[in-house]
Amino acid sequence: MPNQKTSLLLMVACLLGFASSVAHAQLKPGPQLRPNFVRLEPPRPVPAGDRIELIEFFYYGCPVCYELQPKLTRWLVNAPADVVLRRVPALATASWETFARLFYALEALGEIDRLHWPVYDNFHFDNINLSDETVMAEWVGRNGIDRQKFVEAYGSPEIQARVVAAREMVRMYEVKGVPGFVVDGRFLTSAGMAGSTDALMPLVDKLIDMARRERAR
Repeated sequence: MPNQKTSLLLMVACLLGFASSVAHAQLKPGPQLRPNFVRLEPPRPVPAGDRIELIEFFYYGCPVCYELQPKLTRWLVNAPADVVLRRVPALATASWETFARLFYALEALGEIDRLHWPVYDNFHFDNINLSDETVMAEWVGRNGIDRQKFVEAYGSPEIQARVVAAREMVRMYEVKGVPGFVVDGRFLTSAGMAGSTDALMPLVDKLIDMARRERAR
């Protein structure tokens, strides 16, 4: 696993450089000193249709995002039928772009469902430096992906455009930390705002209910 210094640096990085809160770094449940979500005013546009859009902002290098993964996976098993999840890699600095490109390249190749969690696991638990592009290319080959196809996708204009769009989404949704969620373009929350990763998905459920009621008005 990453050493203590590396883990601390990654934990700080999860704050996206926006100084969101001490609670985000500590992730200890307790009395909330501020609201555990914010209402986006005005609400951001969402895709047309009856389903509620849930956007997850994440960063593969963030240990708190890694901690959330089993909880989010269990939540998805029984997720409401009227909710659709959209994952967006957050970009706080230029150094985060390699992981964003990795996500979008795997998605373009139809491999994200299979390898999304292994990226976290291999980086944080197995100490494989997947933020290094050479190591990344070797890793995808070991995981049954044609290396040349991956390299072409990773460096393609299409992937670059998606990275640019993701960076703009972080700005548009006023994301202050990861892991974070935007519910139906109306509400923004994060592990730091919720107080812990354990509290985050129950809070997301409450915000989904609120969004559902507001849609019905």
